[in-house]
Amino acid sequence: MGEKSSDPEAPSLSHHESSISIEKQGGDAATAREWAHDVNKSTTTNTKLKNPLAGLTREQLLSDVEAFAREKDLEYILDDLRKGALVAQDPREFEQMDELTESEKELLRREKTHRWSQPFMMYFMTILCAGSAIVQGMDQTAVNGAQEFYFAEFNVTDTWMQGLLNGAPYLCSAVIGCWTTAPLNHWFGRRGCIFISCFISFAASFWMAAAHTWWNLLLGRFLLGFAVGAKSTTTPVYGAECSPANIRGALVMMWQMWTAFGIMLGYIASVAFMDVTHPTIPGFNWRLMLGSTAIPPFFVCIQVYFCPESPRWYMMRNRYHDAYKALCKFRPSTFQAARDLYYIHAALKVEEKLREGKHLFREMFTVPRNRRAAQSSFFFCGVNAIMYYSSSMFREAGFDTRMALVTSLGCGITNWIFALPAVYTIDTFGRRNLLLTTFPLMCIFLLFTGFSFYIPDQTSRTACVATGIYLFMIVYSPGEGPVPFTYSAEAFPLYIRDIGMSFATATTWGFNFIVSLTWPSLNKSFTPTGAFGWYAAWNFFGWIFCYFCLPETKALSLEELDQVFSVPTTKHINHYRAMLPWYVKKYLLRRDVPPQKQLYDYY
Repeated sequence: MGEKSSDPEAPSLSHHESSISIEKQGGDAATAREWAHDVNKSTTTNTKLKNPLAGLTREQLLSDVEAFAREKDLEYILDDLRKGALVAQDPREFEQMDELTESEKELLRREKTHRWSQPFMMYFMTILCAGSAIVQGMDQTAVNGAQEFYFAEFNVTDTWMQGLLNGAPYLCSAVIGCWTTAPLNHWFGRRGCIFISCFISFAASFWMAAAHTWWNLLLGRFLLGFAVGAKSTTTPVYGAECSPANIRGALVMMWQMWTAFGIMLGYIASVAFMDVTHPTIPGFNWRLMLGSTAIPPFFVCIQVYFCPESPRWYMMRNRYHDAYKALCKFRPSTFQAARDLYYIHAALKVEEKLREGKHLFREMFTVPRNRRAAQSSFFFCGVNAIMYYSSSMFREAGFDTRMALVTSLGCGITNWIFALPAVYTIDTFGRRNLLLTTFPLMCIFLLFTGFSFYIPDQTSRTACVATGIYLFMIVYSPGEGPVPFTYSAEAFPLYIRDIGMSFATATTWGFNFIVSLTWPSLNKSFTPTGAFGWYAAWNFFGWIFCYFCLPETKALSLEELDQVFSVPTTKHINHYRAMLPWYVKKYLLRRDVPPQKQLYDYY
């Protein structure tokens, strides 16, 4: 991520060459190499190929380029293809290439020194992806304020029915929406899938706003789930496939940041319309809250028409001329477009070979390396209970409806502001370290919030409940918020990544549904203190899982990720169990201790 990407279409420096080496003890390095050797002998589905052009001689590479140009009728850009292939084979050596002009070398230098100096269309596409994320976030939280009114209007008093009404989109997304992504992308492309999902969001917004019975509202919210699954899976992929390697990681991270912005807009809509009434339309305020979510998808549907399709999608359908035209819009020069065209072509050939003769869905669970990546998709902290029910939480603490909605807006603002640092910290502090730091804090703040309900004085009680929830959002936003999605996007090997991401996204929305469905009943049966304590316990177990079972993936290449995830889970657990006293002495007791032993050769 950031400047370093594990994406196969991102030629970049090896982790060994781009990071500061850490002192290792010989025994651990030898152990890691031994494990890697065993994995190489026993696992046939992993790829160690970081760069599909590596290992070819200059003559072989240029011969392949000429054959490619003839086959795809691209001989009119053959000169750019030759130079681009040489650069893609070894991006570090372009200064020594006599084939490149000084202006072309300057373009390559600017890729490193001016990462955000991009063509207009790249920024236009980035705005599109941000708009799609805003749609996603606003769809999630507009219901927070609306439910304060439509439960009463439709006389929905059963807690399970309340949970089902709020969780219906995520049930549909987990069971149907995420798994329709592949056929939608196949037939309509990335742009088409984004358009369809945003159009469904647009239509569902009006459906929900016009609902006259609880079951009509339930159908509208279930329809929304088709959009939630397809949009959340496709938009980041579209952004990654269109963007150059040097900003790809940052663009993927922006999905979470702009989703948080959309979440904030959903709270703003609740506050803005809570007092609006109409003499002939009952529940006009909550209808405006839900109907306002039609605005962002309307603009995304218009904007997507003017964006080029993903070059990679064109190439998967043998439409290389269209792919080249799209790349020319996304890159500063035709030379860079030709370079990326050939590199993506080579990566697709590797992916095609890896998929041959494999039952992909079965291999995701039967191959240990893939199974370990899949188990990393399970993160469960209970934040969605706050996202969807914070207004009712604040009312139960003692606020009136107006103050509950305004205080919920503060949750949304906090979530967005503290999501911004994650763009930097996720690549510097690391995915694993972020989770290990934030999980215990989230546990503490949930316990603080839960026990605050025992405070007899109403002013003190409401202040402590609001403080606890705000503190929870502060530590959630840069940690558990962006990490799972980023982690899942890079953990799966190339040949199974599409299915892996669908599974990870479906898992996310599945847990989302569980939380939204069960919270009203959990809150009623356990009381608020017990309900918050329940999710505090899950955060504690999340920390245990991350410490013992979750590898760090920061700045690792494809081949390094394969080695990391190929280490047996039992070895991972045993290593970190043995390291626990060292961490206690160094970080808790603040003692001067010798350097730690390293589990992986790449660390």
